[in-house]
Amino acid sequence: MKKTCLLIISSLIIFSCNESGKESNTTAKTELSKTEPLYFGEKITADNAKPTDSLRAMMGANTELNCKLIGTIDAVCQKKGCWMELKNTDGSTIRVTFKDYGFFMPKDCSGKTAIVDGIAKIEVTSIADLKEYAKDDGQSKEDIAKITEPLQELVFEAKGVILQ
Repeated sequence: MKKTCLLIISSLIIFSCNESGKESNTTAKTELSKTEPLYFGEKITADNAKPTDSLRAMMGANTELNCKLIGTIDAVCQKKGCWMELKNTDGSTIRVTFKDYGFFMPKDCSGKTAIVDGIAKIEVTSIADLKEYAKDDGQSKEDIAKITEPLQELVFEAKGVILQ
């Protein structure tokens, strides 16, 4: 009798764990298709967000600037969602990383609008980092091998993101 009760209880626990896992996966997929915004990192507002195209002008002679930007997501790290790129109208992009590696973006959010709040910086990105970003982006081995020099670029460290 005890063995039968244990078997039934164990089966119920396993079944309930499997069902709750399925619900959370379904919920995560459904959330991306909703029209209401999703928040990542610190809760921020969309107030006073400037288009990504205006960042260079806003920076002026500064090497760092606290600001809020809005733009279209062009690419997202396909390993973890640990970085994304926002596209400018001229086709160039701004790489966005996340403060203290504290949050990640959904891997399927390319094409969506993002509002990011944080610090824009002019930095030199090493060859190793550039190759890792290219690898994460799914670029070919040939394209990765062509990366032979570090790149001075405008980057952004976000403390919070609104995904629309």
